[in-house]
Amino acid sequence: MRFATVRTASGTSAARLDGDDLVLLKATDVGALLAEGDLDRAGHDESGGSVKAADADFATLVTRPSKVFCVGLNYRSHILETGNTLPEYPTLFAKFTAALIGAHDDIILPSVSQRADWEVEICVVIGSPLRHASREEAQLGIAGYTVLNDISIRDYQRRTSQWLQGKTFENTTPVGPYLVTGDEIGEGLDLEVRCEVDGQVMQLDRTSELVFGALDVVTYCSDVLTLQPGDLLSLGTTGGVGDARDPKVSLRAGQVVRTSIEGIGECVNTCVDEVA
Repeated sequence: MRFATVRTASGTSAARLDGDDLVLLKATDVGALLAEGDLDRAGHDESGGSVKAADADFATLVTRPSKVFCVGLNYRSHILETGNTLPEYPTLFAKFTAALIGAHDDIILPSVSQRADWEVEICVVIGSPLRHASREEAQLGIAGYTVLNDISIRDYQRRTSQWLQGKTFENTTPVGPYLVTGDEIGEGLDLEVRCEVDGQVMQLDRTSELVFGALDVVTYCSDVLTLQPGDLLSLGTTGGVGDARDPKVSLRAGQVVRTSIEGIGECVNTCVDEVA
């Protein structure tokens, strides 16, 4: 099954993909849908009406997740291109909800930096509360997967050993368009991940190259905090980022960034300069 959050005249609405249509549901977003606790039932609790998927105005998948965990340095190719060694534990950082945008929204390039970079990532969406989860519990607690582009403001990221300030600029992180449940893609263990900028392939890899997979990250994060329905856990990016190129490459206004994951979908976003 595939679910999305779309903007309507009366606010946001969760929606279920049915052929070419998105059937509107009573839940206000995918997070509220998952909080119902029975995805099959809530996913058929229709509010009346539908929109064509091709014409939908996608909001960010979960409008107010209680947590957004991200993993750094989690693909072998990205670890090698940055000169690091394979980590013993996941490197975690977080994002705030103000950073999240829809799958087709503009990426706002901050006025204080010229160093915005792309990072295609597969993102786990939590479906049920998890605390100190076993791998079996983690697997049952994953609602599905989506696409996240961890746009990173590299000069702010490099200012200190802590990355958060470069990872959570407002209106920079596309998430969506769909939550895709495991019955369609299994555990997402070997899917192609790709990022293109103005049609040029910048990143291309497979999720099988992750150092820490979905279950590793979910169990680890559940030891830190109780994971709640709608929480997002983004698993990290692969090699090919602009900051690791020689010379370095950064995003510019007018460029179109396409981040896609096989079997899940794609985010397509235009870069726009921030207006003071």
